[in-house]
Amino acid sequence: MDRHVEAFLEMLAAERGAARNTLAAYTLDLEDFAAFAAARGQAVAGADAAALQGYMAGLQGQGLSARTAARRLSALRQFHRFLLREGVRTDDPTSLLDTPRLPVVLPKYLTEAEVDALLEAAGRRAGRPGLVARAALEILYATGLRVSELLSLPRGALSSDAALLLVKGKGGRERMVPLSDAAKREAAALTADGPAGRWLFPGRDPKVPMTRQGFFALLKQVALEAGLDPMRVSPHVLRHSFASHMLARGADLRSLQMLLGHADIATTQIYTHVLAERLQRLVEAHHPLAKAGG
Repeated sequence: MDRHVEAFLEMLAAERGAARNTLAAYTLDLEDFAAFAAARGQAVAGADAAALQGYMAGLQGQGLSARTAARRLSALRQFHRFLLREGVRTDDPTSLLDTPRLPVVLPKYLTEAEVDALLEAAGRRAGRPGLVARAALEILYATGLRVSELLSLPRGALSSDAALLLVKGKGGRERMVPLSDAAKREAAALTADGPAGRWLFPGRDPKVPMTRQGFFALLKQVALEAGLDPMRVSPHVLRHSFASHMLARGADLRSLQMLLGHADIATTQIYTHVLAERLQRLVEAHHPLAKAGG
């Protein structure tokens, strides 16, 4: 691996707390570009603007999606900004590149009735799996946590006297999230039943947290018992449901950005379709001409 790429990845891990999957994706992206640059007789850290433009054009020719191309461009931009900051380069050739236009994809979310059905199905489950399902679903829907944030919660995170939950999210950014009484109650029941240890959701080995795969499997089972298509239910869908239902009931985008831990409010704006629907209902319910037309 090129030493500049290695230094960049070390910076992402040490300074930004990048997740293992993120580091793996950046490694593959940069190694792919390094091979392209080498074929043109250039080093990955010294490639010129023409090489970068040729690489991005080649991605489209390979039939890669706009989303994949945008991810690779993001990796290249961050890498070159790092080189500029470290004095390895005096320019940033990625500033001349256009970002691939991404299709607008609305977030998938459940209705409030479907979330209620999930919670009721979890409530009917017996034993330890039922406790885990109830606690996890109550916490996810009440807070909008990412699944990685949920499974890394320490055992005492939802103590009965806590009004707020301190969450460490992407890039090591911390945020405060209000706690519901139901979430605290289910967490208390879970810890009272489970083995002593560090994690609120321990795995089969209590020394490590529950795996994402294990939690996904449990969630799919609850979805089936709730009469829902398990393909429509995931931790991220519950996060989208939390956000969509909050906006539908009057929350503002800036508050939602803080609750979700988005670094940029532009990320939160994917939920504006909910605002549009709510505004349409308000106009239909309260505008004099709308009433007259009805």
